[in-house]
Amino acid sequence: MAETAQKIIKINLEELLQILNEAYAEEWLAYYQYWLGAKLAAGQMRPAVAAEFAEHAKEELEHADMLADRIVQLGGTPILNPDDWSKHAKCKYEAPQKEDTATLVMQNLLSERCAVGRYQNICDLCFGKDYETFRISAHILKEELEHEQEMEDFLKDFDLAKK
Repeated sequence: MAETAQKIIKINLEELLQILNEAYAEEWLAYYQYWLGAKLAAGQMRPAVAAEFAEHAKEELEHADMLADRIVQLGGTPILNPDDWSKHAKCKYEAPQKEDTATLVMQNLLSERCAVGRYQNICDLCFGKDYETFRISAHILKEELEHEQEMEDFLKDFDLAKK
């Protein structure tokens, strides 16, 4: 625990740790959703979609690592039991309904939109009150916005291929 990290923030520490743990759980679920999607993807543009999913999975895992580090710096403990991730996450994991790339991309797009909202809210909460959490959240927000755009681009490509 970093004593100074706790002293310099101007936010309710318990509330912040709860929010960061929710985001931490969501990142693990997002990692799994992308990782599994990369393995199962079938159909149109499968190689490109699977490669993008694998890249996103790696980034989601990096986000979880960043959040865990910040939680520990603030004197908290990241959620210890993977069974609890679903209980704490507001952005939920969606088991693949179908293995076709279009369905998987749409599921991930919805998850990314939830993540964008999550990190925008954390940025809003921390702006001017907790620079380090703001910096981490802004970095993750940027990547989640990129993920959302990439999922939207795949959907456009699927539509164009039908014409």
